[in-house]
Amino acid sequence: MSGAVGARRSTPADVTGTTPDPAGGGSATLPPPIASGLYGCCPRCGARTLFRSVTAFADRCPACGLRFSDFNVGDGPVVFLTLGIGALVTILALWLEFSVSPPFWVHLLLWPPVTLAMVMGALRVAKGLLLALEYRNRAHEGRIAKD
Repeated sequence: MSGAVGARRSTPADVTGTTPDPAGGGSATLPPPIASGLYGCCPRCGARTLFRSVTAFADRCPACGLRFSDFNVGDGPVVFLTLGIGALVTILALWLEFSVSPPFWVHLLLWPPVTLAMVMGALRVAKGLLLALEYRNRAHEGRIAKD
């Protein structure tokens, strides 16, 4: 027996990125998960229909009918991105202050829009990536088996 204890065996679909075609004609190639975040591609068909606004998912894909509302990405990406980007912006603000010493109003005008743009851009990518990985790995809520 090889591999980690409790590890799930990979199937050919996991390795090659293919999935049974919902239309019933063999198998379809899945788009890469990062494309869902960067370009808003549907994780099943690859159409650019994942987002209805900057960070809000559409209800379903009009091209293949996949219901995006069935997936639960949650608020996990928000917390980590906000903390990570907040630390990065703080470091950049301190660097700017100690190297150039601009007036305080420059910091007030510069850092809020930079922070907002970075969080919104990274949030879109992270949410799309997590939804695509949830689809690819067939993730769902855990349930206790009834005896």
